[in-house]
Amino acid sequence: MSDCCDIVLAGAAILDIPVVPADASVFTRGSTPADRIIMTSGGDAMNEALVLSRLGKKVRLITRIGKDDAGTYLKNICHAQAIDTTYFYEADDLDTGINVVLVDRTGERYFLTNPHGSLRALRAEDIIPEALEHAKIFCFASIFVFPLIAPAQLAEIFSMVRSRGLLVCADMTSPKHGETVDDLAPALKQLDYLFSNEVEAQAITGVKEPENMAEILLQTGVRHVIIKIGSRGCLIADQTGYREMIPACPNTTCIDTTGAGDNFAAGFFAALLDGRDFTDCARFANATAAISIETIGASTGVSSIAQVLQRYMDAYYSH
Repeated sequence: MSDCCDIVLAGAAILDIPVVPADASVFTRGSTPADRIIMTSGGDAMNEALVLSRLGKKVRLITRIGKDDAGTYLKNICHAQAIDTTYFYEADDLDTGINVVLVDRTGERYFLTNPHGSLRALRAEDIIPEALEHAKIFCFASIFVFPLIAPAQLAEIFSMVRSRGLLVCADMTSPKHGETVDDLAPALKQLDYLFSNEVEAQAITGVKEPENMAEILLQTGVRHVIIKIGSRGCLIADQTGYREMIPACPNTTCIDTTGAGDNFAAGFFAALLDGRDFTDCARFANATAAISIETIGASTGVSSIAQVLQRYMDAYYSH
């Protein structure tokens, strides 16, 4: 294990097979041409890890994979990017997750996924104190992805991480069993930063306006809330009463939204590690996500810190 680590990510590492473009007509013919069909790495934590590595950060990844060709492929990608794979848990009886990602002409995506593969296999006991050594930030990406980790266990994980002095962060997906903000409150109160999109936040809070969603989430004790609102940008809010809508980067051409939220989080963390304030972190996150959605694949767009800095400067400081 490397002693040098900026951030520890816990979550899914899988393969994606994007198909662009695709629509329902695929089921009306025996063979359908697509402009591109490629193979890329995927999964929330894997996407964030790769982007953070390209932004110059030292990353450790906690995940579960199978002892198969797909798992070996993911490990090789991580090794090439200097991502610490010490806490890759490999199982003989587990298929490494492979998602087929059908992307329509607007950039929206629809997944074919194997719920019995490694995508949802992470367990609470995989996240141990030793995995956090020498790190500054821990991110659980994402709440509700892993059915073997209940809200009460999340609270225990986050409390353990906090006790070791790391910033505690989490992203989320939509709840799978009708969970509410009350169910998550013990876990959320441990968080320094919570990322959610508008649909996910509405599902757990029961309200429709992003400002009201943020208020309810902050009442649990979360220190900073970031609600992603697609092409409008993001709303950021914190315990001091600060609220701001950060507009998305202008002149962005959406080709594939796969992994946009993961790129957003990675950009935010990179900026946070560089000492930027809350507002600038959100702007940098928007710039990272904008680059991501202009290419096919969840982690293929961002190549360097200079690339993102240029987009960030063009979007927010060129006027």
